[in-house]
Amino acid sequence: MSTLKKSTPASTPVVAKPAVPVTAKRITQKVLIKKPAAIPAKPVTRAATSKAAPAAVKPVQAPKSTSKTTTKVIVAKEVKVEKIKKPKLIRDSFTIPKAEYVVLETLKERAGKLSRSAKKSELLRAGIKALAAMSDAAFLSALTAVPTIKTGRPSTAN
Repeated sequence: MSTLKKSTPASTPVVAKPAVPVTAKRITQKVLIKKPAAIPAKPVTRAATSKAAPAAVKPVQAPKSTSKTTTKVIVAKEVKVEKIKKPKLIRDSFTIPKAEYVVLETLKERAGKLSRSAKKSELLRAGIKALAAMSDAAFLSALTAVPTIKTGRPSTAN
């Protein structure tokens, strides 16, 4: 009596059923078994990047075409766009006399009439730039024109 063995084709791998519950790790192992194994690329080592390595590696040249017309291959280089870093913003609070605060409001209205809306912070920053552009004598005279006030929160009088 001869017994006939059922053979499975070589392209179909045989996977045994796991005795433990299927986990994510086991599922990935199954998938890896079913797919044909790819040859992993060799990692670049220091020995491969030494001075002797470029002499051993020869560049592969494209075969020359026998036709009379030649086509040019345009290689587009990837252009890196430099990101402009935004300046770090600092939030601060300060005490200002009501009369000067009203001046800020009138300056906002004045900018609106000139078809350029402005925020309080923009007006203050413009003032800082104007002060920075002044000569030392003009800067000192501008500072003496502003009275010194008590710092901190104003007291609440009922």
